[in-house]
Amino acid sequence: MEHLIALVQQYGLGLVFINVLALQAGLPLPAYPVLIVAGAYAATGGSPLWQLVSVGIAAALVADTGWYTAGRRFGMRILGLLCRVSLSPDTCVRQTESIFQRFGPASMLFAKFVPGFASVATALAGALRLNYLKFLLFDAGGAGLWVGVAVTLGYVFRDAIGGVVNTLSSLGRYGVMVVIAGFVAWIVFKWWRRYRFIKQLRMDRVSVDELREMMKGNAVQALVDVRSAITQAGTGKIPGARAIDMQNIAAGFEGMPVDGEVIVYCACPNEATAVKVAQRLQKLGFKRIRPLLGGIDAWIDAGFEVER
Repeated sequence: MEHLIALVQQYGLGLVFINVLALQAGLPLPAYPVLIVAGAYAATGGSPLWQLVSVGIAAALVADTGWYTAGRRFGMRILGLLCRVSLSPDTCVRQTESIFQRFGPASMLFAKFVPGFASVATALAGALRLNYLKFLLFDAGGAGLWVGVAVTLGYVFRDAIGGVVNTLSSLGRYGVMVVIAGFVAWIVFKWWRRYRFIKQLRMDRVSVDELREMMKGNAVQALVDVRSAITQAGTGKIPGARAIDMQNIAAGFEGMPVDGEVIVYCACPNEATAVKVAQRLQKLGFKRIRPLLGGIDAWIDAGFEVER
């Protein structure tokens, strides 16, 4: 903490800019400690709060514009890439689509407060070709709220932060070790959650070629698209696929025989959402449910037709 304060004193706004830029670009570097300390230091002669907020917004807009541009260039596929490199569970694609569908561009006002949502939301805005000026407006508003909360907390509770600094300083190198150990523990915890999540996804899958042949032979009882309406409208769906309400899966299969072949697909890394739906259907008594390997992207890459 003492070293952090020294960095804030020496580099000030430059450190805030680099830290926020790195976090919003996708690196697992928490920015709130720096922002809070910078806010506390502002009360004793550091950079004014308005400058801290302005620099934080600028850094966030630079990184978020990069994700927005990637979304416009690569479409919905960029969401899968983001979740593959993220420490957050792979359901971030479906979660982001649901939040964006419910609140629209206004969801970016609180995106940075939701773990694993910020980068995916900005990329989704690009993939949906949201007007760039509207994107900037909402994204800047969200960044301003996010940065403003941190620096205001530091400014208001500067005395408490000073007490923590003094305690860690009295511990010397052990204080530094406590801070480092806390950061490492956070990374390990996130990695362990991801490992456990991926382990749960191990399930027999069907390839797109196999599904194609099954559809020709009318061997598929139900083909289920579990993506959001936003994604379905953007990329289309496999012909004959049905959409279901993720909040009431049982209702979508009411009266359907449980012995037939049910194929479920999504657009998530590791077919995460599809596997979760398949597991729910197993609990409802369905005996043969398989996720589509590679999801809708694999189907499109194979050159098969889609229905819009």
